[in-house]
Amino acid sequence: MADILVEQVEDPPAASPSSKPGNSKKPIDPKNLPKGYVLDKDGKPCRSCNSLLEFRMAKGLTAAAALAKPVATDCPPDVNEIGRSTWTFLHSVAATYPEKASSAQQEDMKSFIRIFGNIYPCWFCAGDFRSYVAKPENEPKVATQEEFGKWLCDAHNDVNKKLGKPVFDCNLWKQRWKDGWKDGRCD
Repeated sequence: MADILVEQVEDPPAASPSSKPGNSKKPIDPKNLPKGYVLDKDGKPCRSCNSLLEFRMAKGLTAAAALAKPVATDCPPDVNEIGRSTWTFLHSVAATYPEKASSAQQEDMKSFIRIFGNIYPCWFCAGDFRSYVAKPENEPKVATQEEFGKWLCDAHNDVNKKLGKPVFDCNLWKQRWKDGWKDGRCD
């Protein structure tokens, strides 16, 4: 397999090209990438498919050095930031979805879910989502707010299981994403 060329992450954004100390390209041996590292379809490191830690380690930093390096706020988001933001958005959509959706609203949501699976920034995640939705038992349920909220929670839990994260009790989705917790901490 051909070597993949990547830029050094140490390059400051305001430096001129000739003054950048790490301006040279560094080949990365795909066999030495962190376990589970996802390359983009063009064979380059995929920022939106990997965590910043994984991205930095693929650039040659040790885990300790990658964790110690400050995180700039004006850089492209990694898979974790995109995922958290996306799930927040999707659950918020479910929380404001009609109690009983019209046929047109149901079709719009089904179209949105289909389009979402085609345009999600992490191509690997998008393909996984499309595969999930394509299974007959996972067909989007969009007739009511309750049905859609629970369907989305189940989809989110499917991802959480794959990532080794805890699953959420989908009977509590409205407290988490719409009304706030009964103990009043969201008031």
